[in-house]
Amino acid sequence: MIIRKLFKFEGAHIVRDCSSDRCKKSIHGHSYIVEVKLKASHLDNAGMVLDFGLMKGTIRDVIDSFDHAYSLWTKENNDYKEFIKAHSERWIEMPCSPTAELYSVMFYAIIYNIINKTQFNNGEKNIILDSVRVHETDTGWAEADYDDYINIWLRGGYSIKHIFFSQQIKMEWKDPKMWDKLLDEDPKSLARPFINPKITLLYNS
Repeated sequence: MIIRKLFKFEGAHIVRDCSSDRCKKSIHGHSYIVEVKLKASHLDNAGMVLDFGLMKGTIRDVIDSFDHAYSLWTKENNDYKEFIKAHSERWIEMPCSPTAELYSVMFYAIIYNIINKTQFNNGEKNIILDSVRVHETDTGWAEADYDDYINIWLRGGYSIKHIFFSQQIKMEWKDPKMWDKLLDEDPKSLARPFINPKITLLYNS
């Protein structure tokens, strides 16, 4: 079974090296819609793949980080990067160009890692991130799945370790250490630092 949760953000960027002069030479923005699809062959104690409310935590905070923020490709000119960071409180420096295609696979990489580091406590089993679809406009979207995560993200040399958020964005997260937990690969650390609440069952099926 597949479930879908929809998120929105208003973001700005420049897409270098594309065909459109307006896109590659001028700052512009889009009203983005992000669809996160999860699947499982088992339902939890409440009869759900995953409670939609649980997706309003870490996953929402990550996507909301891009709202009213500038997405800055790390290959931009250093003077330009310094200008953006000096004059905007909300910015993300990312290792890939901010296209709909690379947004979708980047969000897939982040959410895939969040799910793998989450301790589920209501009978959820084998939850899989099916895909992430990013709508850049009313008529255009890109969608990434696990194959894209492997072939485009990992084999392309990208890493979520190379995504950097402004201090203002980090201050607005519910968990200020969210990104540190996500990146932590110390085997002595908790394997699943994102812990969902434990549920007291009223009925046992």
